[in-house]
Amino acid sequence: MPDLIGYLAPDGFLPELLHELGSGVVEPHGRLVLARGPMRDVAWAANVWRNPRVLAIASIGDAAKQLRAIQRNWALLDVAHHRRASLIAENLPKVSARPIAFGDGPPKAPLGSWALVAPDRIIASPDCASPFPHGEARFIENRDDPPSRAYLKLWETFTRIGVAPQRGDLCLDLGASPGGWTWVLHGLGAHVISVDKAPLDPRLAGLAGITTLAESAFGLDPLSVDPVDWLFCDVICYPERLLRLVERWIASGRARRFVCTIKFQGATDFATQARFAAIPGSRLMHLHHNKHELTWVKA
Repeated sequence: MPDLIGYLAPDGFLPELLHELGSGVVEPHGRLVLARGPMRDVAWAANVWRNPRVLAIASIGDAAKQLRAIQRNWALLDVAHHRRASLIAENLPKVSARPIAFGDGPPKAPLGSWALVAPDRIIASPDCASPFPHGEARFIENRDDPPSRAYLKLWETFTRIGVAPQRGDLCLDLGASPGGWTWVLHGLGAHVISVDKAPLDPRLAGLAGITTLAESAFGLDPLSVDPVDWLFCDVICYPERLLRLVERWIASGRARRFVCTIKFQGATDFATQARFAAIPGSRLMHLHHNKHELTWVKA
């Protein structure tokens, strides 16, 4: 498939991906969208099939043989002809999709993706952007200690970007309550300034290494705190308001790295999304643990 790239939309967000790809779309197959190359830096993609190819198959056994001849590890994207696709998958080596422990890093083995789009036609890409099946990063969860499940977004972010706060780093967590992100940062050994008018979970409040400020995330003057190694923000607000906050902190020079969640209220605000994407040295991505939101990182 010369000059075509495959983009896999996160579940429920195909319209957002189609909007980003625009007129480049050539051939959709469920959540998988083939578009003209070269590869684009789109936010609403759970995975990117970098080198899709068409395999003409004569039988279930022939399909499995052709896939095995390319490489060992494959993940089936089940878009059509479900029974036939599952029988082909049964003839391929098993790929572990067990949740990983945070800190272990992503899987190292190459993982390709394939889809049966017609009884005699497979689209397969041995080279994909994500090491996780369909971009779904799953972790062994801690169901007892974190005050909210928001901690999974930070675990996934650090795993995907390959960098995280180090012991002794100073982190600012804006809109911290009840403390899911503060819990992650404290566990990494960072010093955390947690800012929110609402209180932290009692299990976190008062712990050594956590300072609480009962203020609004948007009212905090950057000059009122020491320069921070990381600024985090998972607060619920309109994207444009978050952008103004980020621009103010960047202009102040008081934060070195950023991780923020852009939460869309109603329709996706593509105009503000584009302004975030244009900030030098940053990237936008939709995490497996995101809902109708994107994670913006400047690290």
